[in-house]
Amino acid sequence: QVQLVESGGGLVQAGGSLRLSCVASGRTFSDYGMGWFREAPGKEREFVAAITWSLGSTYYADSVKGRFTISRDNAKNTVYLQMNSLKPEDTAIYYCGYRRTYRGQYYATKSYDLWGQGTQVTVSS
Repeated sequence: QVQLVESGGGLVQAGGSLRLSCVASGRTFSDYGMGWFREAPGKEREFVAAITWSLGSTYYADSVKGRFTISRDNAKNTVYLQMNSLKPEDTAIYYCGYRRTYRGQYYATKSYDLWGQGTQVTVSS
């Protein structure tokens, strides 16, 4: 049974950086990938970035391309989201998602089977 634990959120000034971590304990070798999504107050959960466990293929939302980097450490069952050049509009609760199979789209919340508890990221102007 997979469990997700996120960490690394906090308060940072605009232009600053944060790194989020998500440990996927109990994952199996055949599990497909992971994703990061975010949810701002009054808005729906939106896709940020995704990665596959096997090949490390990565995908990004246009709004974060060139600023955020998703990576994974298979030995540690951990996925990271390095966030640079943060903007106030990046303020949200960030969730990691576990995707057991390749079915569905990497950017769709319904493609993910499990979510972490979320970690708050606040960017001040």
